[in-house]
Amino acid sequence: MCGHEFFIASEPWAGFTMRSEGGVLSGGSAIRRRAGVLNSRNESHAAAFCDEMRNVRTILVAVTALLAAGLVWARDDGRYANSPLKPWFDSLRSGRGLCCSDADGVVISDPDWDSRDGHFRVRLDGEWIDVPDDAVIKEPNRVGRAMVWPIRGALGTSVRCFLPGSMS
Repeated sequence: MCGHEFFIASEPWAGFTMRSEGGVLSGGSAIRRRAGVLNSRNESHAAAFCDEMRNVRTILVAVTALLAAGLVWARDDGRYANSPLKPWFDSLRSGRGLCCSDADGVVISDPDWDSRDGHFRVRLDGEWIDVPDDAVIKEPNRVGRAMVWPIRGALGTSVRCFLPGSMS
């Protein structure tokens, strides 16, 4: 069964309790795979289980690949290499890590961010997204404008870092 040597059949009429002796299961008629006496009903259940496990593994691999692809989208194309603020931007971090390491920062206008009950939210692609508290950058804003470092992935958009603006 999926590469395992034993298949344990569920046979209440067998009257045996399963126990392990030296790593080998015993219990009379409850273990029959090794003897080749496994009935076809149990074989079909085992085959269906193996197929389901292959499907789960395939889905997990696909989701992992999509999440990894989201991290590859961030890039430094050299546009700001000579900016006096480049070292400052490179050092910006929130509780979620360095901001510029996995995402490009985006300037957002004042109507696209606000604060309610001490928590921030931003509007990206027409949708309001709550900014996690640990994504807020605590140091003073040297550019004056609000900025967000979004991470777009298969599960939607999240915020890696948020730098509040001056609301001017």
